[in-house]
Amino acid sequence: MPSEPSVPFEPPVPFTVALRRAAAPDATAAADVWLHSFATALPTVVSPRSAAEVRDYFREVVVPLRETWVADAGDAGGIVGVMVLKDDELSQLYLHPDWRGRGIGDRFVELAKERSPDGLSLWTFQVNKPAHRFYERHGFVCAEYTDGSGNEEREPDVRYVWRP
Repeated sequence: MPSEPSVPFEPPVPFTVALRRAAAPDATAAADVWLHSFATALPTVVSPRSAAEVRDYFREVVVPLRETWVADAGDAGGIVGVMVLKDDELSQLYLHPDWRGRGIGDRFVELAKERSPDGLSLWTFQVNKPAHRFYERHGFVCAEYTDGSGNEEREPDVRYVWRP
């Protein structure tokens, strides 16, 4: 019996995605979005932490101690995105791969700018060209390239800044 071709995930229509502050019960789902997105978008970058360590970090540090936001698609998909702000730094923005291209990242950046109206900075890996295009489209400009010696992954990165 031939196998059926895989079909891209399509959420039920209509659907809404709420951006809201993360709460303790969201930590594992947010970490899972991070893990899945990282593996898909950055297949050549080696994470220095195991999946269990990432989940612990989200549960013990990211959600309780950082300004963490989630994109919640409810019954259509649960937690499908995560954004973390630390002062004027956009330190994390990850979307589940099936939910990219739906405007959620745009909404997260808009929210980050509202939360930090005097400006933002962020780091992304040099190999992540789609992220470069995304942030540049939102008015971020490259401020610095490094050899990666300052990050856990030891992967060359680039710092972007946005000023109003």
